Amino acid sequence: MTAPSNRDIWQIAGPIMLSLLAQNIVGVTDTAFLGRVGEVELGASAIGGVFYMILFMVGFGFSTGVQILVARRYGEKKFIAIGRIFDNSFYFVALYSLLITSAIFFFGSSLLRPFLSSDAIFQASSVFLKFRVLGLFFSVSTLLFRSFYTGISFTKYLSISAAIMAVLNVILDYLLIFGHGGFPKMGIQGAGIASSISEVAALLFFIWITSGNKKLKKYQLFRFVKPDLSIIKSTLSISIFVMLQFVLSIGSWFVFFMMVEKMGERSLAISNIIRSIYIFLMIPGWALGSVTSTLVSKTLGEGKPESVMPIIFKIVRFSFLSMIAVIAVVIFFPGIIISIYTNNISLSEATIPSYYIIMGALVIFSVMSMFFSGVLGTANTKTSFVIEAVTLSAYLGYTWLIAVHLKGHIEWVWVAEYVYFSLIGLFSLWYLKKGNWREKKI
Repeated sequence: MTAPSNRDIWQIAGPIMLSLLAQNIVGVTDTAFLGRVGEVELGASAIGGVFYMILFMVGFGFSTGVQILVARRYGEKKFIAIGRIFDNSFYFVALYSLLITSAIFFFGSSLLRPFLSSDAIFQASSVFLKFRVLGLFFSVSTLLFRSFYTGISFTKYLSISAAIMAVLNVILDYLLIFGHGGFPKMGIQGAGIASSISEVAALLFFIWITSGNKKLKKYQLFRFVKPDLSIIKSTLSISIFVMLQFVLSIGSWFVFFMMVEKMGERSLAISNIIRSIYIFLMIPGWALGSVTSTLVSKTLGEGKPESVMPIIFKIVRFSFLSMIAVIAVVIFFPGIIISIYTNNISLSEATIPSYYIIMGALVIFSVMSMFFSGVLGTANTKTSFVIEAVTLSAYLGYTWLIAVHLKGHIEWVWVAEYVYFSLIGLFSLWYLKKGNWREKKI
């Protein structure tokens, strides 16, 4: 496989990008609506949301391993094996979701209490998390479908499913948070319920559209015979380090927010707004990272390791130019964009310096994350975990230095993102050039 054209990249990345865009509207909507309820609710949704993301990222890490395997089998033209991987992966995520949802629903508050100094933030975070976690099974099951479709480079349904989820979440947030349309005014509890219901709808769409598509019959999905522990084990052998890596990554972000929380409710509210904007603007890079992992794994499945680096560098250029285009649009309108999240003028003005900081971080992310996605695509997930662990140590060290030790301004705390993406990209590029990944068999 030669380096893909920009058209090829866009055909795969476009629907993924739209999917992530719609999916992130859920978080943006929650943050924007809760920002009009109060600063406590705004900050609490950040704490509860990041805690939920840790749980979600276990499923995301597992599904990333599934995507790598599906792409590899697709390159090898072993289509029936893809269906067996999918079905057995569903058994795993169902068991995981059941256990974790039960534990968090009943004991989540006890886990949050040691980390929070504000009683108001603690109470609101506990309520949000309790109802948000009810959507975990549906969200991680949806991830499996996304991994399947991305792995076979057939991504057009991803944006439709995510659009259903986003539109429904906007409507339910409006009804449940503020108590419109005859519904009770639930505040932060309503945000958690709305997000969970919208994830149910997204999963139902995937089940319906997949079961009725004749082109997908060759994969023999939904057979659901007796679980094959050997398939689950082989999938976990790829996924386990990605799962640990993502949990470590989001867990570090949770620690990041815990440090920020010690700076006060205002700094936490600012950081929640910045987090939401930042994640939203990272969507093109995330989509292209998924394309990078898929094409690298598929190319190795076709037995063409010499094509891997040209593919990665082509996507790096595409990613960089895409991010520059995005930043060129948003960098001049910080007040307008921040006003989506809050109508508090003082809070809005205090957020602007951090807004400009993340613009530079996005440029570094657009390049460096592609190299890291390339490492994931080689299926050397133990190596990617080590890279992540070393990088996060530096990231949290910097955050502690600025936020806790020096008690600096919040915008300087966000410079930690420069540290993170610079290091993770440099380590990944070194491995791709020097590491022994070409002979990896999965």
